Amino acid sequence: MGITIREPSAADAGGLADLHVQTWREAYGHLLPAGFFTPEFVEGRHRMWTHVLADARTDMTVRVADAEGTLVGFAWAGPTVTSGAAPPRRERQLYAIYVTAAHHGSGAGQSLLDAVLGTGPAELWVARENPRAIAFYRRNGFAFDGIEQIDPTAPLITDARMVR
Repeated sequence: MGITIREPSAADAGGLADLHVQTWREAYGHLLPAGFFTPEFVEGRHRMWTHVLADARTDMTVRVADAEGTLVGFAWAGPTVTSGAAPPRRERQLYAIYVTAAHHGSGAGQSLLDAVLGTGPAELWVARENPRAIAFYRRNGFAFDGIEQIDPTAPLITDARMVR
């Protein structure tokens, strides 16, 4: 099964939102309280992706991994967002990268990262409790810089900043 990395269109918003929820369940379901994935949470992802894809910004990059018409991953990067934890260290930030568990190890994650960031300097926030993601980022030259914060969208998750 071939995977194509492409720029999403506005028509992908619903599928991308559902993928976002699915991959969060797979990655963080064991770390989040029961009932976290409410209909309101799902609807919020739909609103977010509809807005992001309808109001394309030249300073942001979104790419999806498409396996024969089915979205199996996505990545999103842009200008660094200032957090309360510390001032930015890089101008670019990886906001999100997720691939369905069924496609882990397929190369889709690497292709997505390359498509939105290349090999340039960047920063990102990763859940401390996500060893698979941490290993992936380390293979791509990222290292922890000692800054941590509680995830603003998931208060039971502590995020740690990585930079390259």
